[in-house]
Amino acid sequence: MSLTKNDRIIQSKSGKVFPPRSFAQAIAEALHREYDPAHAGVKTVVRLTGANERAVRNWFDGKNGPNGEFLIALCQHSDQVLNTVLRLAGRTQHLRARKVAEAESRLRELLLAIEELRERSD
Repeated sequence: MSLTKNDRIIQSKSGKVFPPRSFAQAIAEALHREYDPAHAGVKTVVRLTGANERAVRNWFDGKNGPNGEFLIALCQHSDQVLNTVLRLAGRTQHLRARKVAEAESRLRELLLAIEELRERSD
């Protein structure tokens, strides 16, 4: 049986080795970390991205990964997916910068809460 034009090409034409399952599996793990506690993770992701429900189920199962358009939409809504993409791209310095910015933000919130408590006790 020969391949049709619509069949997936598993091997890279450039010769680069990037196992297709590793990307899909990494995105699936990120989606589970971010959306599984909601019990309606697939439907939530469908609503956020506008993707087909069957495609999103495949993302959660690690069978396929999202295309560029949907990956960007996922990154807009999911810190877990964004961190996974940065890690896969080898951009660990960006991950560290994000963690520092998040810590600074939490610290500001705590300082504001402490200040409010001081004002109430006076």
